[in-house]
Amino acid sequence: MKFAKTVVYVEDAKASIEFFERAFGWKGTYWDQGAGEVEAGETKIAFANYAVGQSHLPEPHTVGKPGTVAFELSLVSDDVDGDFRRAVEAGAEPLKEPEKMPWGQVSSYLRCPDGTIIDLASPAGY
Repeated sequence: MKFAKTVVYVEDAKASIEFFERAFGWKGTYWDQGAGEVEAGETKIAFANYAVGQSHLPEPHTVGKPGTVAFELSLVSDDVDGDFRRAVEAGAEPLKEPEKMPWGQVSSYLRCPDGTIIDLASPAGY
């Protein structure tokens, strides 16, 4: 068994895929059914519109509660400062500027236009 991908439920899957293409240079694919994915290294991150996500789940589970954070995507970069700036230029909201932590890792946080939280950091080294 292996981990295949993460599915992020968003209001506009196509816009999220286009953001990740601009911000991180990943190749994206969008399907007309309201979903698609970006290739993120050895795995994929999929995006699906709220309605698509809701169709996968039985009641009383609800997809897409605005203003809540249920998870974050953790990205590792050898150029956190440059990738952070590129993501902000592509439309991300900076939540925590890149900062070198006491253990040597550079850590930062962003909010994508769709609300997804990104932990963008250098390799941990521990």
